[in-house]
Amino acid sequence: MNASEVDLFRPARANRRQVLGGAAAGALLMLAGARAAWALSDDAEGLLTAARRNHGNAAARLLERGVNPNFVGADGQTPMTLALQLGSGTVFDALMASSATNVEFPNAHGETPLMIAAIRGNLDAVRRLVRVGAHVNRPQWTPLHYAAAGASDDQVAIVELLLDKQADINARSPNGTTPLMMAAQYGTDAVAKLLMARGADPHLKNQLGLTAADFARRVSRQALAEAIERYAQQVPVHTE
Repeated sequence: MNASEVDLFRPARANRRQVLGGAAAGALLMLAGARAAWALSDDAEGLLTAARRNHGNAAARLLERGVNPNFVGADGQTPMTLALQLGSGTVFDALMASSATNVEFPNAHGETPLMIAAIRGNLDAVRRLVRVGAHVNRPQWTPLHYAAAGASDDQVAIVELLLDKQADINARSPNGTTPLMMAAQYGTDAVAKLLMARGADPHLKNQLGLTAADFARRVSRQALAEAIERYAQQVPVHTE
């Protein structure tokens, strides 16, 4: 290849470098813009994205910019309930540190942050939420119902904490379900026994006429059903 041929290829190579360089720069700018869009956007949806990715710093920046954390996203969750469901501790910390956060704000299913923390077995979150005034009693389903249905190693401690804060041990859901019934079907034997030791009424029935012992039998927990029935023999029947 002679000198004149080399000169012919120089403009093409230069143009190719310019095109490739421009494309790479554009891609980097788009990537940076996408990151900034979810991390710093005034759109509250960014808080849900932060919760999904456990990015506490991004959540904190959004809150500092005035994004309202008290909303329900398209998936039916609030930033707080989503963070608790996914175990996004840094986002939970950021939300708890914000004065704008309403710890009673429910998701689309009527579940409060305390209810989600309770069923997930998050003892630290339960303690912190109760400390700042989260309600342990509420109409219909309660945090104690949810705590009784959980299966973590901390469920007993969570149930004890809620009861010590005057949670209604015989709270009735819209269909008449009690915390003891939830423990009998979904929870641990230890939680069911704790509820009985603290005075739960084993005679109560839900709208289908089922007692806590019946709930246990529905899932083949025969030993627990018998334990509830033995306990029931020692507890007076109260007429409602």
